[in-house]
Amino acid sequence: MRKGLLLSLVVALVVGFAGAALAFEAIAPENLKVGWVYIGPVGDGGWTYMHDKGRVAMEEAYPGVTSSLVESVPEGPDSARVMETFIRNGAKVIFATSFGYMDFVQDVAKKYPDVMFLHCSGFKRADNVGTYFGRMYQARYLSGLVAGSMSKNNVIGYVAAHPIPEVIRGINAFTVGARKVNPDVKVKVIWLFSWFDPGKEKEAAKALIDAGADVIAMHADTGATPQAAEEAGVYVVGYNNDMSKYAPTKHLTAPVWDWGAYYKYVVGQVTAGTWKSEDIWWGLKEGFVDLAPFGADVPQEVRDLVASEKARIVDGQWDVFAGPVSNQKGDVVVPEGTTMSDAEMLSMNWFVEGVEGDIPQ
Repeated sequence: MRKGLLLSLVVALVVGFAGAALAFEAIAPENLKVGWVYIGPVGDGGWTYMHDKGRVAMEEAYPGVTSSLVESVPEGPDSARVMETFIRNGAKVIFATSFGYMDFVQDVAKKYPDVMFLHCSGFKRADNVGTYFGRMYQARYLSGLVAGSMSKNNVIGYVAAHPIPEVIRGINAFTVGARKVNPDVKVKVIWLFSWFDPGKEKEAAKALIDAGADVIAMHADTGATPQAAEEAGVYVVGYNNDMSKYAPTKHLTAPVWDWGAYYKYVVGQVTAGTWKSEDIWWGLKEGFVDLAPFGADVPQEVRDLVASEKARIVDGQWDVFAGPVSNQKGDVVVPEGTTMSDAEMLSMNWFVEGVEGDIPQ
């Protein structure tokens, strides 16, 4: 799976690579070639689309840099072939944007120690391999505040890709936000077992609407879920980017990525000769994740609440999984006065109170 994390290995991400982190010599922008390996098509309207917006932002910030991309690369040996092709064409930096590329990144990196590799959402590092991801759960929480405020039926549907910690963490954060403003709301989950399947996404959204949901949220890669909500006349919270074009009258907001912030950061280090392997897990504070603009129907008091809660997180006063937090059974999992560690969040495999649905094993 693209971005799944195994509990037994999550410590590797948190504590990082134990070896010496070596700096590389500076590469002038006009001599730098960078390659991107994409899991989906650039036109997916979601995950890959936003990564490519980040690539373009990097090009604008460093106009001398040559960037290349290959889209729809399977999470298998073909990804290694794509990376090696980039290297043969002179690439010195490679971004691999899906979890399933991890072991292939490691294999290729061993063969080319003078090339810098950046792997999205992985946990394996080396002297020439860094990892990066974002605290999307923070933006999910903010979007939950909006969804919970707008639900009249107290039923919210959630179209979810794969039952892995990343997705579970997002559902939980969203539910914490929704129930902060509406303690009676329930979040119903349907699993897709796919990242990119517009047909399944749309059918799942329709099924949730039929089950009484008057707001739909999502963790999938296309605009099919917002399209289904617009057609049914129910509100929707998108994901990855501003998906209002898919639901022009019903889109409330969306947790969004700014991958360009990271891509510019890395290329800046490479051109300055200061790049070293590290693990990045940025959030709202760094502007790596945020919310898309609000839809016209979102009341001002809800917008003000979101701004206030965002400020608390950015200032470090509070984070989403600060106790008390209970699971589906009502048992307190995070006691009052404590908060979940990064390792605990990265390995999350349980639902919070208010979520209706199971986590397939």
